[in-house]
Amino acid sequence: MKTVLVLLIALVATASCNLALDKFAEGNHKFTARLYNEILKANIGKNFVFSPFSVEVILALTRAGAKGKTASEFSTGVDLPSEEVTEEALKLFLPLLKSSNENLRLTTANKLYINSNFSILDSYKKLAVSTYDAATENVDFTKTTETANRINQWVEERTNNKIQNLVKPESLDDVQLVLINALHFKGKWSNPFVPSVTKSDFYVSATERTTVDMMFTEDTFKYAESADLDAKFIELPYEGGNVSMTVVLPNKVDGLAALERNLQAVFQPQNYQELYVSVKLPTFLTETELNLTPLLKNLGLTTIFSESADLSGIASEPLMVSEVLQKAFINVTTTGTEAAATTALYGLLLSAPIYSTPVVYFTADHPFFYYIKIHELILFIGKVKHS
Repeated sequence: MKTVLVLLIALVATASCNLALDKFAEGNHKFTARLYNEILKANIGKNFVFSPFSVEVILALTRAGAKGKTASEFSTGVDLPSEEVTEEALKLFLPLLKSSNENLRLTTANKLYINSNFSILDSYKKLAVSTYDAATENVDFTKTTETANRINQWVEERTNNKIQNLVKPESLDDVQLVLINALHFKGKWSNPFVPSVTKSDFYVSATERTTVDMMFTEDTFKYAESADLDAKFIELPYEGGNVSMTVVLPNKVDGLAALERNLQAVFQPQNYQELYVSVKLPTFLTETELNLTPLLKNLGLTTIFSESADLSGIASEPLMVSEVLQKAFINVTTTGTEAAATTALYGLLLSAPIYSTPVVYFTADHPFFYYIKIHELILFIGKVKHS
């Protein structure tokens, strides 16, 4: 019987490094599209959010200790580039996910919890620390409640208390090692929304509608339209870093499903223009808890969950993965926008709109999806259906 390993995810160079990051980003887009559709199958009709990047980091850390067929499945199942390219990309990228200025808070942290009577290889520990900036801590997994509380406290501290109770005591039975990635982002809009919201209709389908809180802004944004995808795109930037939210809005009320079937094309570069856009976007709060194990198996990552797993690069004792779990949280509101002077300006625009340039309207009053990226890497992606 193999020892059990649990992966938990809680939910910012040189030319050669840039090439590595490009390859990692390419895999990130492919994996995001594939995992999105697996999650969609399990959450039909629901709003959801998840972090593909957080999944990739923890699985890349696991792949670093995998051998043979177990290792090769990470390329086909998770779309990770070679181990060398992945490590080069993450060495460049992970430091970018450390920003704590007043406008942008972006942090990621990795940690290995190791059972007190279990040893991992020095070579693996060194790699985890040097490449993944991971901390290590010895715990007693036989004290399941105490250890679960210890891990949960660490997760809460690094996600601003947004992810709680990630680990349940019963999930730690027979566990020798837990790998965790925590990712937290909080940003202010570069183009502030009007502080107040209005009640507005949101068309859940062509025949059903509900009432939502809608926020409003007008400014110059990167905006694109795609006839092939029958959709509009807008990038809403955050202050303090190269981070933005892209909102993808189908032209038809019931057009989201067609877009979701073609995510690879959605993630391709669009013909963006800098245009003056009137934006209406609902506020939304979404929390999602996922057992990713069956979804990853569907994508082709199967051996790590079996007795055939070869994780001999982590420890001399045989290991297998029992679960991959993720909790994610997102809250999109008008808060964090600039102060009253900007509000007064928007009040003037609302009461007496005089435009020197044509205005494009982007009204998200029916189902859409969005993703938050830094540079070209997708950190979070979600769907808003308001069902």
